[in-house]
Amino acid sequence: MFHAASSLVPSPRSPQSEKDQHHQSPDRRSKQRDAFFDNAKYLAIVLVAVAHAWEPLKGGSRVLQAAYMLVYAFHMPAFIVISGFFSRSFDASPGKLKRLVTGVAVPYIVFETAYPLFVGYASGTHQDITLLDPYYLTWFLCALFIWRLTTPLWKLVRHPLPLAMGIAMLASVSPGIDDDLDIQRVLQFLPFFVLGLYLKPEHFRLVRRRAVRITAVPVFAFALAFSWWAVPRMDTAWLYHRGSAQELGVPWWVGPLMQLALFGCSLLLTACFLSWVPGRTMWCTALGAGTLYGYLLHGFLIKGADYRGWFDQPWLHRPLGEIAVSVVMAVAVTLLCTAPVRRALRFVVEPKMEWAFRTDPVRVAREREREREREQEREKASV
Repeated sequence: MFHAASSLVPSPRSPQSEKDQHHQSPDRRSKQRDAFFDNAKYLAIVLVAVAHAWEPLKGGSRVLQAAYMLVYAFHMPAFIVISGFFSRSFDASPGKLKRLVTGVAVPYIVFETAYPLFVGYASGTHQDITLLDPYYLTWFLCALFIWRLTTPLWKLVRHPLPLAMGIAMLASVSPGIDDDLDIQRVLQFLPFFVLGLYLKPEHFRLVRRRAVRITAVPVFAFALAFSWWAVPRMDTAWLYHRGSAQELGVPWWVGPLMQLALFGCSLLLTACFLSWVPGRTMWCTALGAGTLYGYLLHGFLIKGADYRGWFDQPWLHRPLGEIAVSVVMAVAVTLLCTAPVRRALRFVVEPKMEWAFRTDPVRVAREREREREREQEREKASV
């Protein structure tokens, strides 16, 4: 999920050996990022932030509620599928485990502590700090940590996707599952991650064909119309994947059916969304490397504005106000993904933490040997 951990998914690079990556300059390494995935991550994080800004406004607008339902149907599934795709190389080796700790576990601990403190200050109420109950946005880091740790298992078993789907369906009828670590979400979103593990680059090229881009237009139009119809008929909580059927007040058998239906709808909309993502380098491509920053930080803006009553302004609940909020949040999360923000907060979002890990003597010996070889090559070149 990271070059170290600078984004919500692993750095999208062209395949090459670790040795080649080690010797390349930063400029050359950055050029090897896949612009398509960086663009996809940036656009997805904008949708995430804008949808969060709609939450306090959507109550009085059926159109906004429909747009909210549509976006929630695919923005996190898209992130999770891409996260799974770039987790394929995870093998629980020391280096990968180290990056998992510094790039996922440490930011989770930091922001799981920071959010309650911030909300307590903004609201004037006491907020308990607990690492077992993910707050607001941090559930995704918790889930990703668990999913990635289980990656070797999913690469080992037969029929991994049906197995993951079965687990998600069972979770949807299990109200007794504890809320610790938001395990309902971890299990119900699991199929998207497992699917990503088994996708190949050609699958993403397949959805980017012109025919798919054209087909995506009526698909999204129909999905928006269906969402408008479903607003008074469907509980939006189904899209959060954090509760069982019984907790949502319906018969138990509805849970597995909704899991299957939502999985299919989310995949279809994700494919349509990805078909529109540009594959070329654009002004926003570099921002794809900073989506973790935008994801974790925009929550402070949303919560701060909410507790200060800014969303209570009547004009914000009209169409022009809703558009203004959307534009402001899109600009804000864009700024949060920029290089200055990443440099300023890298020490907490993607710390190196060399002091916390044992030195691998084999790796050190190899690095010394490579350095010795490079020195000999320089001496030969100077003769």
